[in-house]
Amino acid sequence: MLIQSQVRRATWRCPISNSHTLLCATKCATCGSIFDPARLRRELTQIETRLADPALWSDPAASQPLMRDRKRLESLIADDDELVRRTSDIDAYFELAREGEDVEADLDRDIKALAAFAETLEARTMLSGETDPLNAIVTIHPGAGGTESQDWAEMLVRMYLRWAEQQGFKTEMNDYQDGDEAGIKSATFTITGEYAFGLLAGESGVHRLVRISPFDAAKRRHTSFASVFVSPEIDESIQVDLKLEDLRIDTYRSGGKGGQHVNTTDSAVRMTHIPTGIVVQCQNERSQHKNRDKAMKMMRSRLYEFELEKKRAESKKLEDSKLDINFGSQIRSYVLQPYRMAKDHRTKVEVGDVDKVLDGYLEPFLRGYLLAKRRGTAVSAAAGDDLDV
Repeated sequence: MLIQSQVRRATWRCPISNSHTLLCATKCATCGSIFDPARLRRELTQIETRLADPALWSDPAASQPLMRDRKRLESLIADDDELVRRTSDIDAYFELAREGEDVEADLDRDIKALAAFAETLEARTMLSGETDPLNAIVTIHPGAGGTESQDWAEMLVRMYLRWAEQQGFKTEMNDYQDGDEAGIKSATFTITGEYAFGLLAGESGVHRLVRISPFDAAKRRHTSFASVFVSPEIDESIQVDLKLEDLRIDTYRSGGKGGQHVNTTDSAVRMTHIPTGIVVQCQNERSQHKNRDKAMKMMRSRLYEFELEKKRAESKKLEDSKLDINFGSQIRSYVLQPYRMAKDHRTKVEVGDVDKVLDGYLEPFLRGYLLAKRRGTAVSAAAGDDLDV
């Protein structure tokens, strides 16, 4: 492969090569092995030829998968071009270093940037599931604990919205219910972006916060819990057996903050799937019809994930996502007192800068879960260890 040979050649002839350089080269070689530019361009040409047929556009069921495939191939080709560009720049710096130029600072900067880019591509190679490329619908509920847990749930909403913003993804709030004094009672939002669900699928579970409570006059340490559930936004290309006679649809007035119109009409929609008891609701739009359409999308996604969960439970391949929102069931702990650390109990990934994590820095945890899942070493939340607090 071109990329693989470039990185190896650049690394081994550099007089200032270090361990970071070798690590970067290894990762780039791994990523380079999945790119075959000639094959990707052939497949893209074939898809564009099919898309050029005017008759195809009269059949959305046939055109939409082709559009997604074209976008995926264009993204892979762009990634390959970017790897070639970055490794070529580093190769040029090596040449300058051999000639006696002082380029060590520039070389170190570009190598670190290439390592980060290679890690992103490596994580993407682990997203091969049918629903991994889809958008993600995230639902967050506080656990027992009243205001403490409701405030923690709101902190989690902010964390995931910040993460999505940093990834360049779009977000849309579908349902948001304010807490009694602070925080939220529940929130559901959609993250729109390539591989959003695949990246966030491992976030489903119970999240635990340990801190000095801002709501306790005695300044005692409190432990709060909140649950996160992530499901894919199912499009028309994936069949879900959803019968209208199985649904109960209720309308009500939107709550919380709103304009003159949003709180004065029955625009909010609550949808219940009677056979499974799954409930979704949407009150973000001023139009009842728009809220109904969004609720239907959410219901299809929840039903799809519900069926997958049954299969996972039967095969025991993934952890049970229905644990109590309580001690011993958390997948991750965020400790602010007496020390500061965020730790995933399934993968043992730890980050000392917990403030950075709460501001959306989730990459170590997301990547750690994907690696553990590929190796078959991810454990259930209940089997995870606990922090000594």
